[in-house]
Amino acid sequence: MLHDVARDADICHILGYRRPVAFDDLLAGDGRVEPRDEMPEGYRRTLVRQIAQHAHSEIIGMQPEGNWISRAPSLRRKAILMAKVQDEAGHGLYLYAAAETLGVDRADLLDQLHTGRQKYSSIFNYPTLTWADVGAIGWLVDGAAIVNQVPLCRCSYGPYARAMVRICKEESFHQRQGFEILHTLSHGSPAQQRMAQDAVDRYWWPALMMFGPPDDDSPNSAQSMAWGIKRFSNDDLRQRFVDMTVPQAQALGLTLPDPQIAWNEDRGHYDFGPIDFTELAEVIKGNGPCNQQRLAHKVQAHEDGAWVREAASAYAAKHARPTEGAA
Repeated sequence: MLHDVARDADICHILGYRRPVAFDDLLAGDGRVEPRDEMPEGYRRTLVRQIAQHAHSEIIGMQPEGNWISRAPSLRRKAILMAKVQDEAGHGLYLYAAAETLGVDRADLLDQLHTGRQKYSSIFNYPTLTWADVGAIGWLVDGAAIVNQVPLCRCSYGPYARAMVRICKEESFHQRQGFEILHTLSHGSPAQQRMAQDAVDRYWWPALMMFGPPDDDSPNSAQSMAWGIKRFSNDDLRQRFVDMTVPQAQALGLTLPDPQIAWNEDRGHYDFGPIDFTELAEVIKGNGPCNQQRLAHKVQAHEDGAWVREAASAYAAKHARPTEGAA
């Protein structure tokens, strides 16, 4: 009897089933909200918006790097980059599945992306002009993603937190890949060094904008932290990223394009210069260098894949029918 009770408890934990617990009590105890728990509608809407934007970003983020798979400088580089792009597709699928536990339909989320009603990360609206940009994306963009996403492993919503555990493990490999590309270039020929420095110069400020607007101008940050969806504010995460990245740039022998970066002994952090958030606002509004290109490519790929979805649906329907003579 005790063995059966323990076994059933384990199964319920895996599936997210348990005795109902009040939402406020869960948050007060730093617990996890599961799909079957009651939750405020505002909490649910906030999660849908954040998880969908995260999923869209992973899928759109395949484009700037996928563009370089055929042009990578060696077979080894091609294989590594292809694996990374495949990882990003998987991350998108994990996140769409997490969003669906909140009662939304994946097709509706994609329709909102395609019609501009939902957004994706601003960073993917910048072009990848050289091979060094692939390294800058891995080092800076995935590095910023790690800083932003590791705290999400303790998000108050269970399915999102569990998806982030695996995603963050894979993102750490992506960041190392980018660092290794830039390290190779920065220790190569003068032309390769210039290429690496140019990529860092172009991606540094957009990477800092990935954390969102300043705390005073962030409409959702305070409530998300109160609900345990976020654990740290935008500015706190941005500071963590700068503190992590400055020593890495020194190891690479590359210069970050901000003359105001300096260690502040009193604060115990690196100071850095002001960020032009008007650029972030313009990119979010659709006026970035590649906004139209990225979205048009995504919509076209979705339309081109319609026959696959139709075939899969027909196959599923065929095998769902009861077989002839079955009881």
